[in-house]
Amino acid sequence: MSRPDRLTCEEMFRRLDDYVDRELNATEATLVREHLETCAVCAAEYAFEASMLRSVREKLNHINAPPDLMRKLSRRLAEAEGNTP
Repeated sequence: MSRPDRLTCEEMFRRLDDYVDRELNATEATLVREHLETCAVCAAEYAFEASMLRSVREKLNHINAPPDLMRKLSRRLAEAEGNTP
């Protein structure tokens, strides 16, 4: 049984995606950060996932979509939000 102020590796892995996406509350983020400081296995997994996310973001920044596609996407997003232009 884990102490309530510490995460097990299993608990850490369940929160890792949300941590990478910055979707955890402050308390959970602190617990994850503390675990990463003491567990080399989890720290390596975090480094891998964070690296993959950075790589995908960099690649997406270099993609130029055709103007027609951008208009269609904008219209679809507005429709989905109920803001039909």
